[in-house]
Amino acid sequence: MTQYSRQVQTQAQQQVQTLSPQQILVVKLLELPTLELEERIHSELLDNPALEEGKEPSEDHEDHEDNFATDEDGEPNSDYGEDLSLGDYRTEDDIPDYKLQENNRSKGETPEEIPFSDNVSFYETLKEQLDMQDLTPEEKQLGEYLIGSLDDDGLLRKSTESLMDELAIYQGIYTSPEQLEHVLSIIQDFDPAGIGARSLQECLLLQIQRKENSPLKQIELDIIGKCCDEFTRKNKDKIIQKLGITEEQYNAATAELTKLNPRPGSSLGETIGKNLQQIIPDFIVDTEDDGTVTLTLNNRNVPELRLSREFTEMLDEHTRNKANQSKESKDALMFLKQKVDAAQGFINAVKQRQQTLLSTMQAIIDLQLPFFQDGDESRLRPMILKDVAERAKLDISTVSRVSNSKYVQTNFGIYPLKFFFSDGYTTESGEELSVREIKRILKECVDNENKEKPYTDDELADMLKAKGYPIARRTVAKYRQQLNIPVARLRR
Repeated sequence: MTQYSRQVQTQAQQQVQTLSPQQILVVKLLELPTLELEERIHSELLDNPALEEGKEPSEDHEDHEDNFATDEDGEPNSDYGEDLSLGDYRTEDDIPDYKLQENNRSKGETPEEIPFSDNVSFYETLKEQLDMQDLTPEEKQLGEYLIGSLDDDGLLRKSTESLMDELAIYQGIYTSPEQLEHVLSIIQDFDPAGIGARSLQECLLLQIQRKENSPLKQIELDIIGKCCDEFTRKNKDKIIQKLGITEEQYNAATAELTKLNPRPGSSLGETIGKNLQQIIPDFIVDTEDDGTVTLTLNNRNVPELRLSREFTEMLDEHTRNKANQSKESKDALMFLKQKVDAAQGFINAVKQRQQTLLSTMQAIIDLQLPFFQDGDESRLRPMILKDVAERAKLDISTVSRVSNSKYVQTNFGIYPLKFFFSDGYTTESGEELSVREIKRILKECVDNENKEKPYTDDELADMLKAKGYPIARRTVAKYRQQLNIPVARLRR
């Protein structure tokens, strides 16, 4: 009996959320640090004649909108909030009257560059290697995004699906898992070995694969590839039995494996001193003697922006004569409108970036006010992206993008915004404790222990409980591992 298969064509309705060009522009500007924003604005000024430097002649008000003050209760004492909707901007009343302050500093403060590091940055070192590859423009874009997504230790912990979503939403790049894997494999060939790995196991395997072929190399590959969990637990007998190797071979292989670097990214920038690198803080937070905390944006050399009066007048004139226009006049009208639309969109995007940054930083100050008042790191409370997003009334992804690349100058030093985020640990009684503080106390206990008789996790849990941090033994083990502290028998 012959069987036939039948193909059926069906229709399915699917709702897909896409970002408008204006939203994409806002997101891209939001990601830029201050120095890169200056370059982006100057580039836009060169490309669009409808955009120019300077303020509107009618603007004679003082610039107070970029300043926030926080009182002792952590509440901002200035009004904040403005409608960012786009309307008919070609009338005088609707032209934005905001300013991007150039001299946005405290009284008596002189403009200065703030040295932060004398090393080539982690990103730049890998970008230089990327630039030497024979890649298509799209592959280069993917490579730059992957490098920017690496953690400080040089590992890539974002899933392929997350990276594809981010590239589509924030970069307008639609790629496939195969393309990402191909570009990532190129990055994994960069120095130092192990960079771009997605796990500790892959990191170590990448480093072993760089070695010359030998019987010992194969044993190292087998130990990490087939017995990684046993190796991290120092389960020697189980590895020897599973791989069928001698104790001498195991000892020789482990002697080589302990020379590998589980954090290849940490070696970048520490000894590479090419030129003086500087970090320009995006925010300046001043703390007065009475505890008042004032926030300003460090707009440094960012120029004031406005629409070109000449362009808007020409656009109005062509619009009034729209009824009797030649093809050339219609083309001119289209050109003028496109340029003015682009200029106004850019001005609004910069303005929205400014307000989003201020709103995010103000929320961080409100939540971490004790630290900003006296600089005591032990007073930093548990805080996650969701806390800031709820207080600032922003999306979590927006807060994440602001926090990933921005720095704040305080009376106590310059800090990346990521410094202020840490998880909290909630006890059975409902008390929330700072994980950062628990880890600090845990490390102190280990540092001060008798190396002949190191503390077990149970003993460390008892010690933390006595100090007011009642956490379980398994939680102690987790924090110990995150601090790269081995188990008791390996600390002798």
